Amino acid sequence: MQKRAIAIHDISCVGRCSLTVALPILSAAGINTAVIPTALLSTHTGEFSGYTHLDLSDQLLPIAAHIETLGLHFDAFYSGYLASAEQVRLVLQVVDMLCDQQTHIFVDPAFADHGKLYSHMGDDMPAQMRRLCSRAHTIVPNFTEASFLLERPYQATGYGEDYVQALAAELAALGPECVVITDVRIRDGQTGIAVYRKASREFRLFFKPKFDDIFYGTGDTFASFLIASVLSGQPLMLAAQTALDCTNQAIQLTLDEGEPLRYGVQFERVLPTLIEALQKHK
Repeated sequence: MQKRAIAIHDISCVGRCSLTVALPILSAAGINTAVIPTALLSTHTGEFSGYTHLDLSDQLLPIAAHIETLGLHFDAFYSGYLASAEQVRLVLQVVDMLCDQQTHIFVDPAFADHGKLYSHMGDDMPAQMRRLCSRAHTIVPNFTEASFLLERPYQATGYGEDYVQALAAELAALGPECVVITDVRIRDGQTGIAVYRKASREFRLFFKPKFDDIFYGTGDTFASFLIASVLSGQPLMLAAQTALDCTNQAIQLTLDEGEPLRYGVQFERVLPTLIEALQKHK
């Protein structure tokens, strides 16, 4: 039977991120994906000015209430960037309305990077996002977000594998079964991910060469590749490797073609690679 997911993110009309990444990736993997938009922007907020922004917070519960009447089962609930702590509180209510015991709650706690909170993000955001992560089965924080969630000082460099493993285990202790930390930097010239499964205490690191530019939307791209792979039946470690490979390939293709980076990475061209990887596992 076809899997069904619901994704709750914002929509940026131009610039590959959020729902304009999540929806096509999950759909390409054969997952019937519904959406609840949290905001509507003309572009994303990186390297663009004069963008429009329509906050849809007042629509979240009415949309969820109507969807609830349809009696649908969602195999996965996927949340990404949320604009405020109040939106997190609303999303927690949506979880109660639309998820059941079999729903895989997948949280990308997108609220910080490079050691600091995103602009316009309140100091109460980490505490509220911690509540949402506690309800999740899988979380995908970057290294900065992992530090904020655990109220640890952010370390840009100077840490090792043991520190990352302890960080992942502490995050799992908040509630989730699976933790994937992105932007791990313990090797010169490389960036990677740390993957931890609580039940087995299995921990693995995966690395790729580090690109020096800023790549907007790659967190959404990686997380979407990951959840698509998990829902398609790949075990966590393999799914993480698939997501990392696909994201890295999308970045490389974008650089090779010289497309301005503010428009996001060319994930569309990697969808055949994703589908091939998922079919090999079946």
